[in-house]
Amino acid sequence: MNDSALVTDETRAHIREVAARMWYTPHGAARSLITRRTHTIGVLLPDLYGEFFSEVIRGIDLTAQRSGYHCLISSARHDGPRLEAALRSMRGRVDGLVLMSPEFTGELSHRTLPGGFPVVLLNCPPSELDCDSLTVANYEGAYAMVRHFVGLGHRRIALINGAAGNFDASERRRGYHVALRDAGLPVVPDLEIPGDFTEESGHAAALALLALADRPTAIFAANDVSGLATISVAGALGLRVPEDLSVIGFDNVPESALGEPPLTTIEQPIQQMGFDAAQLLIQLIAEQPVPAHLMLPTRLVVRGSCQAVQA
Repeated sequence: MNDSALVTDETRAHIREVAARMWYTPHGAARSLITRRTHTIGVLLPDLYGEFFSEVIRGIDLTAQRSGYHCLISSARHDGPRLEAALRSMRGRVDGLVLMSPEFTGELSHRTLPGGFPVVLLNCPPSELDCDSLTVANYEGAYAMVRHFVGLGHRRIALINGAAGNFDASERRRGYHVALRDAGLPVVPDLEIPGDFTEESGHAAALALLALADRPTAIFAANDVSGLATISVAGALGLRVPEDLSVIGFDNVPESALGEPPLTTIEQPIQQMGFDAAQLLIQLIAEQPVPAHLMLPTRLVVRGSCQAVQA
């Protein structure tokens, strides 16, 4: 049943024929005690809701299945105790872990995971941990977005931020700031509104920005969900997108192309992120040499939610 080289082809065929006739399948937990492998990888994300996370999970799962692995998936959103509990619950159940969490530290790793346990960090901040990692060019994407707005003549460019403490959000905010300064534009605190990547926070932030006496002519939403919420709010207030307000999101989830108007966005290869993270982890589990750190590129996808400032 384990494809041992010590078993002849004739014996292997006979045993498998008997096993099939008796509806026998090996007991995974018992087998793992001998092989020290579960053929399962853990996936721990800050959330499981929405198109972004479903695409990441899809990429991980497809790669895992092709290599004979299954996935054990959980979430722990911005909560240290929940993260520690989730990590502890995976001990002994998985051969390695794909992890996206700003709270994962060296101290937490030592408390919850055995030494040398294979871990791939996904879009996490740089840390003291000696882990393979995969990130997205968030800074570069946000910088390109501001340059696009500036090229269209926009000067009051607002930001609906992502979740506090989130590495992606902080890198996008950094790109936004540097691009404004490089264009000779001020960083205006009133034009930055906190958010948390949800539709509700995007809606509230858009209302606050569009209520300003000197409202922005362009809004950069830190993800597509917030960008689509912004377009909805603008329409409810009687503003036209893009004639009265230009909007850009980030992620390029499938829904972003279906709005009215379709959302200009910064594309990150979401499913590819899952593919690559799982492949890195499987190579680590097999003790094959792998690159220590990968960065995936982003690109501007221009659609109908932006136009030049009207004279």
